Amino acid sequence: MNPVIDVQKLSKNFGAVRALDELDLRLEAGEVHGFLGPNGAGKSTTIRILLGAAKADSGTARLFGEDPWTEAVRLHRRLSYVPGDVNLWPKITGGEAIDLLVSLRGGADSRRRSDLLERFDLDPSKKTRTYSKGNRQKVALVAALASDVELLVLDEPTSGLDPLMERVFQDCVREARAAGRTVLLSSHLLAEVETLCDRVTIIRQGRTVQSGALSELRHLARAAVSVVCGKDPSGVALLPGVHDVRRDGERLLFSVEDGALPAVLEHLLPLDIRSLTSTPPTLEELFVHQYSPDAQGARS
Repeated sequence: MNPVIDVQKLSKNFGAVRALDELDLRLEAGEVHGFLGPNGAGKSTTIRILLGAAKADSGTARLFGEDPWTEAVRLHRRLSYVPGDVNLWPKITGGEAIDLLVSLRGGADSRRRSDLLERFDLDPSKKTRTYSKGNRQKVALVAALASDVELLVLDEPTSGLDPLMERVFQDCVREARAAGRTVLLSSHLLAEVETLCDRVTIIRQGRTVQSGALSELRHLARAAVSVVCGKDPSGVALLPGVHDVRRDGERLLFSVEDGALPAVLEHLLPLDIRSLTSTPPTLEELFVHQYSPDAQGARS
């Protein structure tokens, strides 16, 4: 089966600015994929090319095996897009805006539409010009999630939503995955991505620097270890791959590189271990690791 999104060596220049530099991105059917990078990394440019709103200078971008630049109209009936800053027609109601948006994608399930309006606490009878930023986001989210599409492209979709609505959004993404939909989620909320995504792609300066399941990327940052021993364990600080050793009462805290953990355990076992916890790095730690001066220098 072809991937839903297949981007290979995608490059795009805006004058002297290199927005994308041979970027790679691949999404399989039915997965929720996090797309991460700071402002200016190339996420929005990639999404514009995938939507057929911009043309790449070189490389390939395929949606459902087709070129979005030449087949944009047909492909848009198979996807829904939610930007981070939604603009709506000011003279129509929220309900009319939703109906117009879903009509572009072949229609929506009326029961699903009503359920989403209730869950997102959105009054569809009000004119869109009266809506706050959060309510404009809700209009786009209801229209996208109610549409009968195979792919959701979500670019900072919870911008302006309060924490309760963010939780509703997360539930809806899980339901979309359970229904077999594919989701590309670009977000600065790393906890949200970690909660929802099967795989992530991290980009820097228009290039893919890491891509894979979180379990595959854990080696990119150190695990945090906390240990209490009957005998003094401070000698662990001399082992290769051990960093940031410090005391917290009777507890010894330190970080350890992935490959060094077996040697650390071998050192600690004779010291009468009374408690030991090893916590893998979070997605935020992985992300920060990719943008640390050491990591950037190693790749330059």
